[in-house]
Amino acid sequence: MIKVMFICLGNICRSPMAEFIFKDLVRKEGLDKNFEISSAGTSAEEEGNPVYPLARSELERHGISCAGKRAKKYEPSDYANADYILAMEARHVRSILRISGDPAGKVHRLADFTPNPHDIADPWYTRDFPTAYKDIYQGCAAFLEYLKKTLPASSRG
Repeated sequence: MIKVMFICLGNICRSPMAEFIFKDLVRKEGLDKNFEISSAGTSAEEEGNPVYPLARSELERHGISCAGKRAKKYEPSDYANADYILAMEARHVRSILRISGDPAGKVHRLADFTPNPHDIADPWYTRDFPTAYKDIYQGCAAFLEYLKKTLPASSRG
């Protein structure tokens, strides 16, 4: 079982989008039994709130549901329960390092798995949810390709 946690600031826009995009990708590949996928935020400010309506609408536009998702804060104990912790921005990586450290090298930016490593802009401020979706989708797809190289053949499809 590969445990993946996606991280942004409040866990209401980018990281839940990544969580549900990645769940959709692994389901379509027939790999869902190989993964435990979650998301959290580095801030407790939005804890308990649902996915932001424009983020939810963008997911739904692509046929992806995030029903029932509530924001949660990243805690030091989350580090031990994840194999990969994928942040949307370098500042989230720094926050994770302050909260839990990274002794096992689990923390990365999501878009570092793409040919064009970059921070994924916060659509809360840009209001550009389609671009956030595209950037997150590309990061998730590239990360899944990276992981598929490590899965035993018997686990695939």
